Amino acid sequence: MPVTRAAEARTYDLHGFTFRSLAATALGSPDLAVWVVEAPARSSSPRHTMSRDEVLLVQTGHVTAAVGDETFDLAPGDTLTIPAGTAFHLANPHDEPASAVAVTTTGMHATIGDTTISPPWAV
Repeated sequence: MPVTRAAEARTYDLHGFTFRSLAATALGSPDLAVWVVEAPARSSSPRHTMSRDEVLLVQTGHVTAAVGDETFDLAPGDTLTIPAGTAFHLANPHDEPASAVAVTTTGMHATIGDTTISPPWAV
């Protein structure tokens, strides 16, 4: 059974956030991708969509998520499900960092404006 040690997780930086890949195809999980997203104080992602559903579980700090036409303030232990194809953005408007565990199916694509990417933490 594959184990990803926190200290050995691959990290990626994008739009001011850090993504730590915990499970993906390259790590022995052919169907699910799991990562930690770290949101520094006063950070915000661009509005984007994803080709697969994504679930976020806030671990530390507080974040604000705008999903479609709704906005949610999330605290540790809160879970947010983002439907595939729904525009959203995540922000940490606070003075303390925040983190969340994210889960989706492998092969997810994200679209930001006219650009579509295959996030390496979800491949």
